[in-house]
Amino acid sequence: MKVFVTGGTGFVGSEVLRQLVAADHEIVALVRSGSEGKLVKSDRISMHHGDVTDRDSLVEGAQQCEAIIHLVGIIRENPRRQLTFERLHVDATRNVIHAATLAGDKRLIHMSANGARPDSNTAYHDTKWRGEELVRSSQLQWTIIRPSLIFGPGGEFVEMLADLIKRLPVVPVVGDGRYRMQPVAVEQVAETFVKALTLDKTVGKSYVLGGSESYSYDEILDLTGKALGQEKVAKLHQPVMLVKPMVSMLEGISKFPISSDQLEMLLEGNVCDQRPWSKEFAIDPISYAEGITTCFGSDGSSR
Repeated sequence: MKVFVTGGTGFVGSEVLRQLVAADHEIVALVRSGSEGKLVKSDRISMHHGDVTDRDSLVEGAQQCEAIIHLVGIIRENPRRQLTFERLHVDATRNVIHAATLAGDKRLIHMSANGARPDSNTAYHDTKWRGEELVRSSQLQWTIIRPSLIFGPGGEFVEMLADLIKRLPVVPVVGDGRYRMQPVAVEQVAETFVKALTLDKTVGKSYVLGGSESYSYDEILDLTGKALGQEKVAKLHQPVMLVKPMVSMLEGISKFPISSDQLEMLLEGNVCDQRPWSKEFAIDPISYAEGITTCFGSDGSSR
């Protein structure tokens, strides 16, 4: 199958491309100017220059293919660079649907997020939901994939935790650290996208993806520390009522590590019932405890 992929130069996208190649698919990857060097190298991958925010730049790429995998998304806004949730989650999805519709009755596998919902108090989840609504209202043969927190070698989440643990003698934790997460391995997220292309029974359905176990944030830190060779991670719990005003005041600084939206989502937790996905796709989810051990070399460096 020939597949048009948006977001193929990112953390998840790169793994999706590798697995598409391994499954003998042919790929047309949407690439922004200047990002060519980030693309997985394979003679089965060709580049189509364009941008998801430029509707007309997508049409030719979509017309070449039988299916579209739409992965583009951001976890944090940068309005100065025009990187906003509205633009990347809603407008970009509308543009992809437009291109797919012009190209005919296409298969669309759409990346959303666990927690996307209309009553969310975060712009991230709200715009992810509105992107989903555009997909659901289209005439395309769609499937929506809603992963929990995604982890794997080189992933932003793992890299951030590893940096804190290696750099600081005591890791700051917002609140009591008991909010729970159910991270899902990037390899299994990618496997889901690839399998969905040929699983007709997934058309018109949404799936939440999560690992086999959930953990408190404190447990996540300890598991990451153990993978780095530290038996226990020293933590300093900070009162939420003190952290929130500070984040609100400093989130506009690009190097500040967390935004108000990210803080809300962190405290909310990120768990799901992964069993329908596991059964439908014949995927046996691995846990964070299992997967984190493969993320670092013996010297603690990322693999």
